[in-house]
Amino acid sequence: MEKSFEVLSEKIKICVTAEHRFGTDAFLLSDFAAPRHKDIVCDLGTGCGIIPLLMVKAFAPKKIYALDIQSQAIEQLRESISVSEIDNVEPICADLKELWKDAPLGQCDVVTCNPPYKAYKAGIESEMTAQKIARHEILCDINDVCRAGAKLLKFGGKLCVCNRPERLADVICAMRNNGIEPKAMRAVSKTPDDEPWLFLLEGRKGGKPFMRILPQLYIRSGDGFSDELKAIYNKGKEQV
Repeated sequence: MEKSFEVLSEKIKICVTAEHRFGTDAFLLSDFAAPRHKDIVCDLGTGCGIIPLLMVKAFAPKKIYALDIQSQAIEQLRESISVSEIDNVEPICADLKELWKDAPLGQCDVVTCNPPYKAYKAGIESEMTAQKIARHEILCDINDVCRAGAKLLKFGGKLCVCNRPERLADVICAMRNNGIEPKAMRAVSKTPDDEPWLFLLEGRKGGKPFMRILPQLYIRSGDGFSDELKAIYNKGKEQV
């Protein structure tokens, strides 16, 4: 297994491999969730741990639990934590369908998940097992994610997820089926002329029906990244 470290800030580095790496959607979801300093957070299906590390960089919440069923992903995160000397992220190798002993049930202010986007058997499957698990609903589906989120969140706490536009109805239904009310959605597209390729959705445990549609986020402007995306990428670099 070949691994390398990518720099997120002056102090924070992340261990990546071909099996467990990250993309733009992780930056967008971390920024969308925007935990407060006093918050307890749990990131489900954390992979290499990019979302917790970005949160440490930009928001510095009180505590982040980072859960993944794949031991290699958790080992990568442990290496990142050690190299970066981080003390508020706890890596946990466990199944989100069963959670884990001493899980902070009903204690989390924020739960995040960048879930598998494709229903199992839908689309072309990735060849690598780790990529299959990350991209296809093999070991968990969106209802499992929302059920786990509902168990972890305190009343009024928020679940923040991202997914492909074709899965929007599935995600909204899964949230509502588990007592989480969709409250805010933001679509993401490459340019103003393109259809969205991603949406960000926030739901509140025990919330009342009322959902805001936020201004669309554009990835590119002219020949480069948009100012908003550059601000998201750079958030927290000078704070760590």
